Amino acid sequence: MLTVSSKIILCILIVATLLSFFFLTLFRKKNDTQSNYFFKIALLLIAFWMICSILQIICVNINPLFFIKLAYISICFLPVAFFFMSLSFVKTKLSFKTKYLLLIIFPILTLIVLWTDDFHHLFFKEYSDNIADTVYGIYAYFSFIYTYALFAISLIMLIVYSIRNSGFFSKQAILISLGTIVPFAVNIIGASKLVSMSIFITPMSFFFTILCLGFAIFKFNLLRSTPIALQRIVDRISDSYLVLNTHYIISDYNKTFTSTFKMHNVEKLRGSSFMNFLESNKISKERFIEGFENIKSNNTTELFELEIKELKKSFNVEISSIMNNKQLLGILVLFKDISQHKRDMETIKDNQNMLIERERLSSLGQMVGGIAHNLKTPIMSISGAAEGLKDLANELDNSIGNPIVTNDDYHEIAKDMKVWIAKIKDYSEYMSDVITAIKGQAVNFAKDEEMNFTISELLKRVDILMKHELKSAIVYLNISVKTDENTLIKGDVNSLVQVINNMISNAIQAYNGKPEQTIELTVERDNSNCIISIQDHAGGLPEKIQKKLFKEMVTTKGKKGTGLGLYMSYSNIKAHFKGDITYESEEGKGTNFHIILPI
Repeated sequence: MLTVSSKIILCILIVATLLSFFFLTLFRKKNDTQSNYFFKIALLLIAFWMICSILQIICVNINPLFFIKLAYISICFLPVAFFFMSLSFVKTKLSFKTKYLLLIIFPILTLIVLWTDDFHHLFFKEYSDNIADTVYGIYAYFSFIYTYALFAISLIMLIVYSIRNSGFFSKQAILISLGTIVPFAVNIIGASKLVSMSIFITPMSFFFTILCLGFAIFKFNLLRSTPIALQRIVDRISDSYLVLNTHYIISDYNKTFTSTFKMHNVEKLRGSSFMNFLESNKISKERFIEGFENIKSNNTTELFELEIKELKKSFNVEISSIMNNKQLLGILVLFKDISQHKRDMETIKDNQNMLIERERLSSLGQMVGGIAHNLKTPIMSISGAAEGLKDLANELDNSIGNPIVTNDDYHEIAKDMKVWIAKIKDYSEYMSDVITAIKGQAVNFAKDEEMNFTISELLKRVDILMKHELKSAIVYLNISVKTDENTLIKGDVNSLVQVINNMISNAIQAYNGKPEQTIELTVERDNSNCIISIQDHAGGLPEKIQKKLFKEMVTTKGKKGTGLGLYMSYSNIKAHFKGDITYESEEGKGTNFHIILPI
């Protein structure tokens, strides 16, 4: 018959055993990390220990040492499982090392000594169900020292880890400390004979340790907790981040992430699948899966842009691996919100287009004034030629039937008419060239119409369009061609004309209205490049302007200029001609710009 105390202990052991299996069921759906595996092993060993204790109480006719020897399978390997569980928590992920095998040598030796104890009594000299009445052999004390030392080291690691992450008075630290004190206190009290204790108290006290540890890990997030100070910092970071484990399960995040993605049920986020998160937000998985595979194989950082229409936001996504000794521990996913940046860029682009259009219209305004002047001369000449032809026609008409007028007189009238017609033809061709030139420059600056044109055609257009501005400023343009004028250049001739005209205009303005000055326009060939140089002899560019040239819009004209013309000229040559613009400038002497074009 079982005593009342035995029945109470039996009930407690049964409840503890059931709780152990309940724990295993409860955490069955949790992510199977290394620490999770070791925790489950520890629970199973505790459960097996208590089952052996239950059978020992029930089976009164069987030698209790039989169940003790079975239970010691758990007792010997429990501290080892506990140690590896603690180590995997602290280091996140363990790689196998040969030295770890040394930890199981002593437990195996202990089992051998215990199972052969009948021959040497090195473990038990006299066994009793009461801790105080049991007499141990010398080897048992070595076993106790090893067991409690390994337990102590494991618990100290967990306590230090918890305090560093969450503070000394955190729930995790309190639970682990409580779970550490109870089994040690129980065994010390029992061994000192202060209180009579059953030997079955030991497995129950260790179950209490596992119970406290389980709550600290899974209820209060011991493994996933972030130091308080660090958590406050990352919560204030403007970028959203997620930490995933190797199975793409979310293990950590910051406050910015939850607010950006409007996460209402935050408690369920940690431990959930990242793929489910993508599906719920209608985000394509393919680019993320590709990025994950790339960082696993190449240990690189993946960058791509993501637009989420549901949120009306755009992100730069950065995927990086979290490594430890070349071992993948997890994945860091950063979401950098660039929505405002993109809106700002659109605004800048609109403003830039407006500035470009304004600059183009300004150039066209100057050009139209020059064209009006250029067209005035041929139009007046054509008008004069028409009057001359009219007079000759009247003379011819009046001379018909006049006996005084000879055939030679008629031939003379016809000759004069041909002269006037030739002049009209020349003036018409000139006007046609002017109209063609201005028509080409009237198109949008950014329009890229690729074709082949000759150096001769290019210079002809430049001469026509700049003639009035040069004449008005009393500045002379000296053109020197040191290569074949029929050399073909590929690209939009109108864009190149505008670039050259802009540089000539800048050179004219550099003289500040000083007349009788010269600008040299030189065309030469260097290997596979055509180099067009525009040189002035004005004061040169200040050093502070030279440092910013082509990098931003700068000007020496003050409020009279924007610097957009030269800036866009550089961009145009780079983008549309795959060429380059260089310069040489010396203060007090002048500036020479070189437009380098691949042939």
